[in-house]
Amino acid sequence: MPTFAYKAITMPEAYLYEAVRTPRGKGKASGALYEIKPTHLLAALLRGLQQRTGLQDEQVDDTIIGCVTPIDDQGYNVAQAALLQAGWNNSGGSMQINRYCASGLEAINLAAMKIRAGWGRLVLAGGGESMSRVPMGSDGGALLNDPALISGVRYLPQGVAADLIATLEEFSREMVDGYAYQSQRRAQHAAAAGYFDRSIIPIYDQNGLLVLDKDEHPRVGIQLEDLSRLRPAFRRMGEQGFDAMALQRYPELPAIQHVHTAGNSSGIVDGAALVLVGAHKAGQELGLRPRAKVRAAATASVDPTIMLTGPAPAARKALKQAGMQIGDIDLWECNEAFASVVLKFQKELELDDARINVNGGAIAIGHPIGASGTRVLVTLLHEMGRRDAHKGLATLCIGGGQGVALAVER
Repeated sequence: MPTFAYKAITMPEAYLYEAVRTPRGKGKASGALYEIKPTHLLAALLRGLQQRTGLQDEQVDDTIIGCVTPIDDQGYNVAQAALLQAGWNNSGGSMQINRYCASGLEAINLAAMKIRAGWGRLVLAGGGESMSRVPMGSDGGALLNDPALISGVRYLPQGVAADLIATLEEFSREMVDGYAYQSQRRAQHAAAAGYFDRSIIPIYDQNGLLVLDKDEHPRVGIQLEDLSRLRPAFRRMGEQGFDAMALQRYPELPAIQHVHTAGNSSGIVDGAALVLVGAHKAGQELGLRPRAKVRAAATASVDPTIMLTGPAPAARKALKQAGMQIGDIDLWECNEAFASVVLKFQKELELDDARINVNGGAIAIGHPIGASGTRVLVTLLHEMGRRDAHKGLATLCIGGGQGVALAVER
């Protein structure tokens, strides 16, 4: 039989260079960013990134933008619209993707894959969502509107799924409120200390007047007692048949304890975020120093009833690919979709509270769903730099029962 000699293929590394975001505006008509279109938010980041790096549009091989509700102001490829609005007429084109809450992180993962495959030298990746202008769920879909599918797979609304996690894990109302209070305190301390300043690109209107330069959602001055007075947000939804559906799947439970409120769940906000991903030589040519190197990315699928437990299996998978252990990670970011999601993730991986979401998270600053995956990475990269930390991991739960994770190293 003939023998074949196989030559090892060395793939180029993918590096993360500049990482920026907009401030978060409240996702309602009274929010500061309501009059600002999502293309404007993304275009502001493109211009800001260009000013910081000297990057020219013709040097960019592709742009990948996550957006969960791609209709109306966000439809018809919001990524390309933003590029054109920013005057980037000579870039390598664009696409928008939807992996629900992790869309912004998956955009970065895809960009890193392009770099590592040698199919690009510089790729912009991020996400944007204007939840005040285009409410979540506006585009419909089978998992929102098809009763046969929903009942057949026992698919719960996310808030009821978060309460299911809390019930199974015996997270009390006091525990989830305590976590939410910690998130608020950490985010407010980080903002006051200037930890977010380097990452935020202020938003100006068409007349050049400042609209917003800091996160609008944090509840300044809120106390733990204030959180304890809020009513459960998903009890009525559970009573409409979803509690019964959850108990069919988890019959060992006598009832679902509804502990999540508007205070210990993520805030609905407007925002965008962007990261420049590239090969080492391309960064050298621009005179840029990498913030971190991509070590591994992973996705995972979990039970669609409980739905929000994907961060742990995705993180483990990414760590295994990177040849890392849980103890190797200096800083963790797990998106605060609901307090029970992070508490479950912490418990399952036995993580030190002092190393996860150290500057607060979506409970405090909000969750612009298409942008949040990028936002958690932006926060992680800047905090790793501030602390001179070496290894980090960002992860998110995802509607429908998924998880995404990205491991990085400075």
